[in-house]
Amino acid sequence: MTTALDPTARIGRAAVGAVGALALATGALESVVTPTLPLLQLELDMTPAEGALLSIVLLITGALVTPVAGKLGDQYGGKRVMILLMAVVSAGGLVSAVAPNLPVLLVGQVLQGAMVGALPLSFIVVRKNLSEGDAKVAIGVVSGLFVGGTMAGTLSAGPVAETLSRHWMFALPTFAVIACTIAVSRLLPNDPPAGSARARMDWPGLGLMSGTLITLMLVLALAPEMTAQPMALAALVVVLVAFATGWVAVERRVPAPMIDLSMLARPAIWKACVLTFVICLGTSVAVYLVPQLFAVPTEAYGFGASATQIGFFLLPGAVAASLAGPLGGLGSRRYGSRAVVTAGIVMMTASLIAVAVVHTEVWHLIIGKMLIALANGLCVTAMMTGTATAVDQGDTGIATSLVLVTRVVGFAVGAQMAGALLTAATPAGSDVPAESAFVNGFVIAGVVTALALLVARTMNRGIKA
Repeated sequence: MTTALDPTARIGRAAVGAVGALALATGALESVVTPTLPLLQLELDMTPAEGALLSIVLLITGALVTPVAGKLGDQYGGKRVMILLMAVVSAGGLVSAVAPNLPVLLVGQVLQGAMVGALPLSFIVVRKNLSEGDAKVAIGVVSGLFVGGTMAGTLSAGPVAETLSRHWMFALPTFAVIACTIAVSRLLPNDPPAGSARARMDWPGLGLMSGTLITLMLVLALAPEMTAQPMALAALVVVLVAFATGWVAVERRVPAPMIDLSMLARPAIWKACVLTFVICLGTSVAVYLVPQLFAVPTEAYGFGASATQIGFFLLPGAVAASLAGPLGGLGSRRYGSRAVVTAGIVMMTASLIAVAVVHTEVWHLIIGKMLIALANGLCVTAMMTGTATAVDQGDTGIATSLVLVTRVVGFAVGAQMAGALLTAATPAGSDVPAESAFVNGFVIAGVVTALALLVARTMNRGIKA
């Protein structure tokens, strides 16, 4: 007989539907920048390096928010923290919608990054309120709807921006996020804190890590324009080194560090981090360069694609990325993590070099981007699986958080590197970079990715069924 306290009776289909709708809306909001980045660069008079910075700030915020959100969720309850984070996301969406210039838009994207920490909390809340079997189904539905939202955002951002304005492509999904957040607040039951003790928060570590990542992005974004001011660039590098050194010192001394750097001494962990960094760097170069190449005018060497067309061209890659996770998990179980990672590295390297050599037709870029997205998903899934099974159960969260941070840094460095290459190769008074910048970017990413094979061959084979 079900009692009032039975957790499996505390949540219904309406509540799960509200959480799923929220995932759909946040996925759409998260994905509107990528297909419209060339349009945003033109309207806001951004350099390619500044465009690269815009494309990654949301991800950086997410990497910083996620570990904090988990601890605050334990301390105050997952639903309460999730609603607060979604309020921040909504504020960020509104700021992005009204942004008149790049600095304001960057602020909006920073606030929107809170969604990365909010979504895992939604999984935790659902799991607390449903039986194990129902929770797996509900989490799968929510995850699928988030992926569906990213595809919807990729397809709709261009038409909305071109038909209405760039402001509405942020505003419409933000309105949906606000409505779904209200529904979740009313329909989803409160979950109690996990424990009575206050969660220890590594605020100094968080602040120093934030300073390190932000300064690193500034160095990469401003380097092409600061070559004439070497002292200013050197000063930024000194600040970066100071932040990084301070962060390492704090994380080694505090009793409950945000990132336990001692884990990096384990071969399985540092190998996973190196591979994650390299693979995500290669992926992000393609993620940034391919839409830019689509948008290059036809009278130059590109295709003159509109934001709407770019969204359609990127859709196969988004589909491949959504399929890569399940395929990577199945492949790791059957063949082992090392085999899947090796196959993904070979696929990505070949695709990057092929796109560098042949990019005269739209389908060349569509197929290349699709294979790169598939390879990235296979590798990341296999490495997360291998990392989770290479450590004790109690260390799983620490190990995977290291991989997550490394993933963000890899994406950020790759995007900024690609943006810097285009900025350096754009003649004064022109908006079109030299074609060689795209070729060099794809080749560099391919060579760096290929070097990951030296690490992959030393991995443990991983679990086989």
